[in-house]
Amino acid sequence: MNKTIEIKGVMIGEGAPKICVSMIGRTLQELRDEATELQNLDVDIVEWRVDFFANVENLDCVNEALQEIRKILHNKPLVFTFRSAKEGGEKEVSSAFYFELKKMVAESGLVDLIDVELFNEEQEIREIIELAQEKKMYVILSNHDFEKTPAKEEIVSRLKRAQKLGADIPKIAVMPQTTSDVLTLLDATLTMSEQFADRPIITMSMAGKGVISRLAGEVFGSSVTFGAVKKASAPGQVEIAKLRQTLTLLNQSL
Repeated sequence: MNKTIEIKGVMIGEGAPKICVSMIGRTLQELRDEATELQNLDVDIVEWRVDFFANVENLDCVNEALQEIRKILHNKPLVFTFRSAKEGGEKEVSSAFYFELKKMVAESGLVDLIDVELFNEEQEIREIIELAQEKKMYVILSNHDFEKTPAKEEIVSRLKRAQKLGADIPKIAVMPQTTSDVLTLLDATLTMSEQFADRPIITMSMAGKGVISRLAGEVFGSSVTFGAVKKASAPGQVEIAKLRQTLTLLNQSL
């Protein structure tokens, strides 16, 4: 059985996939409102997609917003994510600023998990992982392909590379062009989970064709799924009440 991770009473890697919802507010007030709503909803994990934040390039503003979010979401696992434009995010910044931002957040101690993109300089990745782990945080090492679904072997290879680099949770999201692409992602997830993973992994096939991958993680080996409250942060996200109902049904059937 894969190693599990427990954060604020949420067990990642055991039972039904945990539901994560992303905050995408552009202003501090929008983020306060989102956080307040999410605090009272049936979600397991909250992700702050800081690339949506208008003042993301001001570290003081990011820190201030993070403190406000943490006060409201005091008892929910919080993921900090800057998704670069090349991986489907809202903004592109320099590599230097990307890692300066991640290091600031790691040093703040205000989050539980930090998302770092796999296709960056290996030394920079290792430094963030080391710093985060010193601060008792976890690192999600992620890769997003919004154009296609790579071959099964390539998907498994990327997840294995993330694990080898020291990620606490390797993650990959891919875009299906055909139904067979969804099967490729699910097959790769199962192979990684059963043969190579010694920690939780997160995988998903995006858009409408890939919705089944967001629902069937417990069967194939993905430990977290992303849902939506109002506006989805990625194509194919399911509304959280429907998502919980389906995850529970599948869990009870296994």
